[in-house]
Amino acid sequence: MSDRFVLKIGDHLENAETKKHYNERLFCEVAPRYDFITRALSFGRDAAWKRTLVSLLPAHESPVCVDLACGTGDLTFLLASKYPAGNIVGLDITEPMLDIARDRNAHANVSFVNQDMRSIETPSESVDIVTGGYALRNAPDLGTVIDEISRVLKPGGVAAFLDFSKPEAKIPQSMEYWGLKTWTGLWGVLLHRNHEVYSYIAESLQRFPDREHLRNMFQREGFSIVDFRRFFGGIMELLVVQKLPHAGAPSRRV
Repeated sequence: MSDRFVLKIGDHLENAETKKHYNERLFCEVAPRYDFITRALSFGRDAAWKRTLVSLLPAHESPVCVDLACGTGDLTFLLASKYPAGNIVGLDITEPMLDIARDRNAHANVSFVNQDMRSIETPSESVDIVTGGYALRNAPDLGTVIDEISRVLKPGGVAAFLDFSKPEAKIPQSMEYWGLKTWTGLWGVLLHRNHEVYSYIAESLQRFPDREHLRNMFQREGFSIVDFRRFFGGIMELLVVQKLPHAGAPSRRV
């Protein structure tokens, strides 16, 4: 990583603002190589997993969709293809990522905005579908983000997320951590001469809720679990949830 990037992984994950600052600088650094590294780390399976996510979303004539932490736009563009009459918004805090996404965009129904996923500038109960590829694990404050997803979704709205998945038991957690730390660290050295660039994934997952706790967080917020799929022996998971009709979202904004 460049000399400008001086924060260490352990320094930034302990509170929301330092995590946001670190993530913004990290993804500015990796933006030119982001599409390559997502394919490399997943052995070329990343695109198929994202297609599976979109295939599990409900049929809808013209939904309002928000893609959190959209990066260079992979999921955003899949949403636009599935819902050509929809209004699709890709949201990210990293301008270099958004610049690449805008350059790639060939869809008239897609727009990209620089926003923090903790504060989505969308009216309450106005969104039909929320998606996120590697979004929740990177949330500065996961509870606040889930609360915000609940706020913007209409009753009955659906959210779907693809991310690394943390098992419940300690031994599998440790095995996963060291496996990811080694594999991602290797790519960090090869591409940036700094193992921390991608071994951040293992560190962020270590502090992320395990599968059961993540589901419980959504259920406490008024969501039901619709579907889930696991890949790579459970290292990756696709989770689909639906906001229950009676779920009350806090109206912090109109």
